[in-house]
Amino acid sequence: MSRPTLPAGDLARTVVFAAFIAVLGLFPGLYVGGSGVPIVLQNAGPLLAGCVLGARRGTASVVLFLALTAIGLPLLSGGRGGIAPFLGPSGGFLIGWIPSALVVGLIVARLKRANLPVLLLAAAAGLVVDYLFGVTYLGVYTGNLGTAAVQSLVFLPGDAAKVVAVALIGAVVHRALPGKLVGSASRSE
Repeated sequence: MSRPTLPAGDLARTVVFAAFIAVLGLFPGLYVGGSGVPIVLQNAGPLLAGCVLGARRGTASVVLFLALTAIGLPLLSGGRGGIAPFLGPSGGFLIGWIPSALVVGLIVARLKRANLPVLLLAAAAGLVVDYLFGVTYLGVYTGNLGTAAVQSLVFLPGDAAKVVAVALIGAVVHRALPGKLVGSASRSE
């Protein structure tokens, strides 16, 4: 069985979305509380990638972005790059972006509808997945899972707003490009 290849258009969308996630990093992170994990706009990128590109291409765009970051490009919020962010307190949240985009894309594709309620559900599920990775890693990093969970509560209001924004943007994009994206009625994914 041969592996599916990415046509040029799919490859271009994947690369452009990785660049979009990098652009979201231009907004500086805000450090609140003592966790050492900043509040950033950038974590909306993987959610939107899954909503718009689907599981395979959305995940590929996040993996590409994280790989470029890991090799040293300063693409994370605040100009961070290299291996250090992956080994620091926010490492779990960064790694969580990969399954987050995957889960969002799978939900949109499986429900075969890209309307606002489905996109809200998908983005919220993706955020939960990111929190599972991020809070668990932060708990291991600090040595106290309970404290990590409590410290992560500071992110909830902003992340809830990002989920709504991602769903609204995703719905507009799907409406603008009917049948061309994951979850569209006339496209089988």
